[in-house]
This record gives sequence, structure tokens and C-alpha cells, in this order.
Amino acid sequence: MTDPTHTGTSGDERVWTVLDLLKWTTDHFATKGVDTPRLDAELLLAHALGLRRLDLYLRYEEPVAAEARAHYRQLVVQRAGERMPVALLLGEKEFWSLPFKVTKNVLTPRPDTETLVEAALARLPDAERAYSVLDLGTGSGAIALALAHEKPLARITATDLSPLALEVARQNAEALGAGESVRFLEGDLFEPVRDELFDLIVSNPPYLARASAQALAPELAHEPEQALFGGDDGYAVLGRLAEQVRPMLEAGGWFLVELDPGQAATVVGWLEAAGLGEATILKDLAGRSRVVAVQNRSQPA
Repeated sequence: MTDPTHTGTSGDERVWTVLDLLKWTTDHFATKGVDTPRLDAELLLAHALGLRRLDLYLRYEEPVAAEARAHYRQLVVQRAGERMPVALLLGEKEFWSLPFKVTKNVLTPRPDTETLVEAALARLPDAERAYSVLDLGTGSGAIALALAHEKPLARITATDLSPLALEVARQNAEALGAGESVRFLEGDLFEPVRDELFDLIVSNPPYLARASAQALAPELAHEPEQALFGGDDGYAVLGRLAEQVRPMLEAGGWFLVELDPGQAATVVGWLEAAGLGEATILKDLAGRSRVVAVQNRSQPA
């Protein structure tokens, strides 16, 4: 397989079209075990050329200049060799149809988390009410800003332990015109808001088990560990949330948490034992248990 930067023995450089590069890279990514080889090739080439991905389809036969090929090749090497996630190479990830800046300091927003946003919005039915909402462990701000986009009257607070993550979240808020809509606070879980109550609390906490780190996708090595791992068994933060959340909820308020499908039943048991109402397990688009939702049916402690 000839490399896209290859120069022939005669000194005449081969002409590489957009389609040539896409075909070569798709095959290359496939041999390296990349899950979505064609999609990744298209996203990276569009980025290298300064185009939208859809524009590539109109330019299949156009030659790609050597300078752009060199930039593209660097991206390909990072994706296939270092298994750098595409979102980090692009510096951006779409979530809830909104563009979010991502860096190595935040967890890349994932489609599964849209299940959490959907469930949260369903529990904020009154368009005229200024709900108080808390997003714990906001990272890039994706959940908080998606909710702010849909519920502009809501009073949203987003917390994170990492100041570097909060800086990315604030930048995303400004870019999305929501700089005044979300309050960002640094601290561990409920620590920054101890004297407040909320109508809705949402969280996508670290829930992967460090004991199984070796079995995870190599791309995860490029994301912040404290946003991924919930202790050796994955339950360290989930357990603290279940124990601490009830006093932070208004009567009738909701708590929604994203987790691994295998953790759902355990977390349901913890929340019900903590004095909250009957918890519900919600499934993602693939039919996997993804979110646990529970309503506080008692007065705050």
C-alpha cells in the first residue's frame, strides 16, 4: 500500500485525489483496528482541508496539495498509531446538535449521554418555570449547556473538581452564548453548593472500574483519569452520590445519573435505601440500561 506522501523514483510526485486519500486511509485504519475507519478518514480529511465533511463528496476527483497531505498524514498517524480520539484531533465534538470544544482535560461528550439530557428535559415540563438545576462533574459543560439551550429560564449550576475542565466549560458557554446562563463552581460533588436545594440534579460521574482498565479501548488513555474511573470497582463516586443526594433535592425534585449498564440495579438499591422514592432505569438507544432516575418524595433532611 503506497503512502499518500510517497514520491516516485523518478522524482515525480503521484497525484492524490480526495477519493484516493479516503480509500487509502479507510483501509489503513481498518488494519489498525479503528472502529469507524471511513467516518474517521472523512472527518480528518475535511479538517485538514478546512471543509465540511459533506463537501468532500463534491470534491472526490480534486487533487490534494502536498501541504494539506502532510497535515492530513500527521492526523492519520496520531489516530492510527497513537489512537488519539478524533474529537481531540479536531478539538471539537458535537453533542445535542451543539459544537463543544474538547481537550485532554475533559471527557469527550458521548451520544449515550444524550439519554441523560432527554430524561432531564422530560422532568422539566413547565416552560415558564425557572427550575434550579445542578450538573455534578460537568467536564466540558455539555450536559449543563444542552439543558440551558433547551430551558433558557432555568437556573443552572455546574460543578467540577478540575479547574482545567471548568475553563473548557466556560469557554464552551461563551461560544454558545450561554455565558450568563450557567454558574460554574469548582469543588468536589456537592461541596460548592451545600446550602442550596435543587429541582433537578444530574450527573455523568466517573464510573469505570480501574481494575478493568487494561480491557478498555486505547482511545480512553487520552482522556482524564479522574473523569473516567470510579475507584477499583467503578462505584466510588456513585456510592457517594447515592448517599449524599437526598438532602440536596427539593421535595418532588429529581436525581438522574448516568452509569454502566451493569451498575444500574445496585445504584437503584442504594437510592431507595437512602430514603428516595422508587427508582427507574432508563435505556439508551441501544437498549442498554444507561440512566437511573429517582424522585425525592420526602421533605429534605
